[in-house]
Amino acid sequence: MELRHLRYFVAIAEEQSFTRAAERLWVAQPGLSTQIRRLEADLGVKLFQRHSRGVHLTDAGDLFLSRARIALAAAEVAFSTGHDLEHGLVGSVRLGIATEAGWRLLPALLDQFGCERPKIELTVVESHGGTLVRDLRDRRLDAVVAPAMFGSPDLFHRTLGQEPWSVLAGPTHRLAGATGPVAVRELQGEEIVVTGHRDGAAFDRAVAETLADLGITPALRGGRPGPALLTGVASGDALALTTSAAAAVGGLVARSLEPSRWVDFALVWRDETPAPALKHFIDAASAISAPGRPALRAVA
Repeated sequence: MELRHLRYFVAIAEEQSFTRAAERLWVAQPGLSTQIRRLEADLGVKLFQRHSRGVHLTDAGDLFLSRARIALAAAEVAFSTGHDLEHGLVGSVRLGIATEAGWRLLPALLDQFGCERPKIELTVVESHGGTLVRDLRDRRLDAVVAPAMFGSPDLFHRTLGQEPWSVLAGPTHRLAGATGPVAVRELQGEEIVVTGHRDGAAFDRAVAETLADLGITPALRGGRPGPALLTGVASGDALALTTSAAAAVGGLVARSLEPSRWVDFALVWRDETPAPALKHFIDAASAISAPGRPALRAVA
C-alpha cells in the first residue's frame, strides 16, 4: 500500500465517482480503477459499491476512510517538515467565499496572506453560503468566509467583523440618482431580490427579518442563478439588500440603509486542530480583523 493509494481512495470517496475523482487527480480513470482494485486486494475487503450514479462506500470503506484521512494528514505534516525549516511553511488552503454578501477586508487578507505565505497554495471557491458549509463538512473545503448566519455549532469559527447592509439599485432606478443613505420608508412597496435558493435560505431569511424589524413588509423575489442573480436589479425592476463589498456588478449603485443594520462575518473551519497552512490563514484573518483597525466595527 502506498500513500497515493490512500489519496486516490479518499478522492473517490469524496467525489462519489471514479470519473470525477480521476479529473480531480489528473489521472486516467482506468489506471485509477486498477489502483483501487490493488488496494482492495491488499486490504482483503471491498471498499466501494458501484451504482448507476457513481459509487458509495461499503461499511469497510467507511471505516477505512476515517483512517486514511488520519494517515494522510500525518504524512503531510511529516513530509512538510524539511521544507518548512528550509523554505518556510508550504501546503494548501481551499477557501470558500459566500456570494450573498461581501466582507470588504477580504481582498486585503488574500493579498497579505499571499505575500507573507507564498509557498501556500490558496484556492478560492465562490458559492452560496449553505453550499460552502456543506462542502466544508464533506472536506472539499478547509475554511469558509461568510456571513455568520451560515455558521453552525458543530464548526469552529473566528469573528471577522461587521459590514452595514446596503441597498443595491440599477442605474435607471429612482434610488440610484440620489446620494447618501436610503431611508427605510423608501423601500416600502419595492420588490427585493433574494437568492431564492435553499443554500442561500439563511441569508434570504436575514434580509426579510432585517426589513421586518424596520417596519417594512418585504416583497421578496427569487433571483436568477449564479452571476445572473442581480439581473432584475440591474434592469431597474427591483432592489437588493447586501453589503457594498458585494456590489461590484456592472452599473449597480450601493447606498447605505438608514437606520443602519449590520451583517456579521466569520471565518469557519472544521477541525479542532487545523493543519499548519490553515492555522496560518486563521491567524492572518484574526490579525487583519483585529479591533482598532480603521473603519472596522468589531463584533462583541
